[in-house]
Amino acid sequence: MPSSDWRAPAAYGNARSIPAAGFAWEYLRRDDEYRRDFHRMKRRPRHDIEAQTAFSNRWGLRFRSGPRPARRSRRALLDARTPA
Repeated sequence: MPSSDWRAPAAYGNARSIPAAGFAWEYLRRDDEYRRDFHRMKRRPRHDIEAQTAFSNRWGLRFRSGPRPARRSRRALLDARTPA
């Protein structure tokens, strides 16, 4: 868990220099519903492409290579506990 208060304006001093995708991720990863969905996805089989596609579509996530069985690194990328 981060030690800074994400609600404090000082925590966003560098927000103007964050690319749009990074800013969107910072917003999304704090969403409680996203976090619940992500943890439900982690419990599904890795080869469940239909569930992965539904998850990606619901949250507006896009991957260059398109949907396919999730790799460990992709799941780690989507984990709301990891920094952008």
